[in-house]
Amino acid sequence: MRTVILRRGLVALFVAAVSFGAIVHAQAAETLRIGYQKYGTLVLLKAKGTLEKRLAAQGVNVQWTEFPGGPQLLEGLNVGSIDFGVTGETPPVFAQAAGADLLYVAYEPPAPSSEAILVPKDSPIKSVAELKGKKVVLNKGSNVHYLLVRALEDAGLKYTDVHTVFLPPADARAAFERGSVDAWVIWDPYQAAAEQQLQARTLRDGTGIADNHQFYLATKPYAEQHPGIVAALVEEVRAVGEWAKATPNRSPRKWRRCWGCPPMSP
Repeated sequence: MRTVILRRGLVALFVAAVSFGAIVHAQAAETLRIGYQKYGTLVLLKAKGTLEKRLAAQGVNVQWTEFPGGPQLLEGLNVGSIDFGVTGETPPVFAQAAGADLLYVAYEPPAPSSEAILVPKDSPIKSVAELKGKKVVLNKGSNVHYLLVRALEDAGLKYTDVHTVFLPPADARAAFERGSVDAWVIWDPYQAAAEQQLQARTLRDGTGIADNHQFYLATKPYAEQHPGIVAALVEEVRAVGEWAKATPNRSPRKWRRCWGCPPMSP
């Protein structure tokens, strides 16, 4: 995994840190509050514990909070319950439209095949066009919401041609398994788990219609007050991403444990 630093965000923070001659304020112990979801590099960073070790020397504690999806995480950033988080490209657009004071500090390369529209293995539906009049479950305002809109458009359908049901991933999977909905728009690792455990079929992924970038975001006030902490966090994200890339034989099982997925079949 290759994390790219956004120069107009993080580089400015480095300059600010140097100009003040310190990485963090010499005050009582700070707490960095990180929001994460069950996917991606932040989960591995939490499991490895390297960020806590690095920041402990600076008197900074780390607090982790799990969110079911990007919109919920962005709400946490907006109300000030967390300082930093990662989410797809769509939720921040809605958050900023609502006045959220956010700063983009880094992003992951696109992963269009890591989100998809799934149907049950025995579903008669063979194309996106056949979703007309059907029930589709998804997490409202997330990247997969945009994927659904684009896929329908590409198939010659309008958004109103399908009946959307908004549920977080765990509840959406339950509805999908019960047969209460006809399709599920979801991201990895839920996507991969449904394909393996339920033999769900991919109707359409993001290839050619949705890039599916992941963005690392901080509240602007926190980033401006603690530029060195944010810089250290991004460096640790990059390091654990490189570790995962360099250990392909070990990483998948560790990822599944971190993400809370059931063990892989023998």
